[in-house]
Amino acid sequence: MDSAVAVDDLKFRLDVFEGPLDLLLYLLKRDEIDIFDIPIEHITRQYVDYLNVMTMLDLNIAGEFIVMAATLMMIKSRMLLPEDDRPEMEEEDDDPRWELVRQLVEYKKFKEAAGRLSCLEQRRADMFDRAEFELPVESGGDGIALADVSLFELIDAFNEALKRARTSDFSEIHGEKFTIADKIETILKTCRRHNECRFGCLFPAGSDRSEIVCTFLALLELIRLRQVRVAQEKDFGDIVIAMNET
Repeated sequence: MDSAVAVDDLKFRLDVFEGPLDLLLYLLKRDEIDIFDIPIEHITRQYVDYLNVMTMLDLNIAGEFIVMAATLMMIKSRMLLPEDDRPEMEEEDDDPRWELVRQLVEYKKFKEAAGRLSCLEQRRADMFDRAEFELPVESGGDGIALADVSLFELIDAFNEALKRARTSDFSEIHGEKFTIADKIETILKTCRRHNECRFGCLFPAGSDRSEIVCTFLALLELIRLRQVRVAQEKDFGDIVIAMNET
């Protein structure tokens, strides 16, 4: 991590109930890949890139993420072998990806079932015998309903901000020092002033890499403390940050 960033000895352990299968499903959906025909080299590279970013941000990566990375690399190496050189226990028509595909399909079914049950639970909670008022619809500034954002979507947006980072100051010996505490205050002030803000507004033109990293860590800390909520209007759409009123 850039030495210009003061991390205030914070260690980020987010309460994120997402694992390696969630990350793989996210990558498949984002890149519009058929779950039954996974380009293993591409998906392995994308997966490892995410792990590298999570490591750079000093996030607490669970061991199963590392195990999945090793599994992907093993599948990749086995697919590179001619069929005659594959282990004898494999049938000739066995695809090294099949076990992974089976896990993903089963996990996707459980996730979709859990999502349907959650929607039914929320719908039931919103029902009243005698409605005396209209329930407010949670929405963005233009009235569009918002959906929660995953950690992986945040990392995608963070990577895009890094690509736009100013690089001219990398050779300077003395750089401006940013602290997470300062950036937390900046994010809170922005959200309170405008009720909500777009993710990109936190990383204005001219921001350097160290400032972007510090701002993103501050945002993660606010999410962990449940002071702000991040949402988006549609899949892979703009991320909106708002104060959490709950």
